[in-house]
Amino acid sequence: MVGATSGRGPSRAGADAGALAAYGPRAVWQRMRDGELTLLPIAVSLVAIWVVLGIANPTFWTPENLVNLSLQSVSTGVIALGIVIVLLVGQIDLSVGSVSGLSAAIVAVGSVSLGWPLAVGVVVAIAIGMVVGLVYGIAVSRLGLPSFVLTLAGLLVLAGVQWRVLGTQGSVNLPFESWLVLFSQSWFLPTVVAWTLAALVVAGIATSRLLRRHRRLAAGLPAESMARVLVRVGIVAAFLALVVGYLGQARGVGYSVVLFVVLVAVADLMLRRTRWGRYVRAVGGNRRSALLAGVPVRRTLVSAFVACSGLAALGGVLAAGRLAAANQSTGGGEIFLTAIAAAVIGGTSLFGGRGSAWSALLGVLVIQSIANGLTLLDLDSAARSIVTGLVLALAVSIDTLVRGRGSS
Repeated sequence: MVGATSGRGPSRAGADAGALAAYGPRAVWQRMRDGELTLLPIAVSLVAIWVVLGIANPTFWTPENLVNLSLQSVSTGVIALGIVIVLLVGQIDLSVGSVSGLSAAIVAVGSVSLGWPLAVGVVVAIAIGMVVGLVYGIAVSRLGLPSFVLTLAGLLVLAGVQWRVLGTQGSVNLPFESWLVLFSQSWFLPTVVAWTLAALVVAGIATSRLLRRHRRLAAGLPAESMARVLVRVGIVAAFLALVVGYLGQARGVGYSVVLFVVLVAVADLMLRRTRWGRYVRAVGGNRRSALLAGVPVRRTLVSAFVACSGLAALGGVLAAGRLAAANQSTGGGEIFLTAIAAAVIGGTSLFGGRGSAWSALLGVLVIQSIANGLTLLDLDSAARSIVTGLVLALAVSIDTLVRGRGSS
């Protein structure tokens, strides 16, 4: 008995030491080179950007400014989430800006000019966006059309349709008392509700990891040590407490921000835990191999385009609520470029098969933080474009180098 007990002790100690070593600099660096921890460098970069901008102008760190930053990130972040999904299957959609603009126009014109209930306008706008994605998916999967050219044509066509929908007015204002405007601008979680949701999220993550660890141990499979589980859950708890506590000093966490985070979490769960998510990564990783393995490639491509356009439409609806209006410039300009840049900066590979739903969240925070911070420094849009372009070029370069090392 003594020998057995002493043998079990060193084994447990060794496992805990190994778990802690997994967070050492050498282990972290190796996992990054192997394609894991793709979000870690983005998170570190985001913190560095916030530190620099906060030092340059302390107003950036104020709770009120960070609340505004979170609200500004929602519509573009939702569009970027769709871009992440379509990039994962190795495709691209350049028309997401036009889809979002058309959706905003449909909501505004339908509810104000045609007298539709606002909820009906929202449902119709999102449904039309999904139909656009269905057309793209069928054309790419069945006819073999290149998505770059196809969606570029869609960008022009849908922009023209948007102008037709808006008509000669060119701009339609939404009532400030409408629930969409209030949802996007003025509704925030009560403090008690925000803390309760944060506690439920932490409890859910802890329960999920502990159950997974128990199942793997019961099946005789390698599992995370308890120390590693506690470290991960502790990091999430500390982050959520910081966000809720700090933003609570101003207006708090907006309803639209909660919707965006929930969409990202659901997409992440589907991409990691469902058969559809495995199909998406398989098609993006190697389409021919996926086809030979029995993966429904055509259906997967169609579903990715439908999800992308549907999320772009939802992003347009939220943008209309945020601005309380829809006009000919809604969804235009740099929206689609910003969404694509956010997905790539967040760690989604342009080559397909590698990325995370959380890339949309981190990427859009990077871009919006740069724009917000440079605006506080009274720098013009030219400076914002230059800095964002340099960050995007750096992200693509890192992605290309990592992809090349992985292939070699």
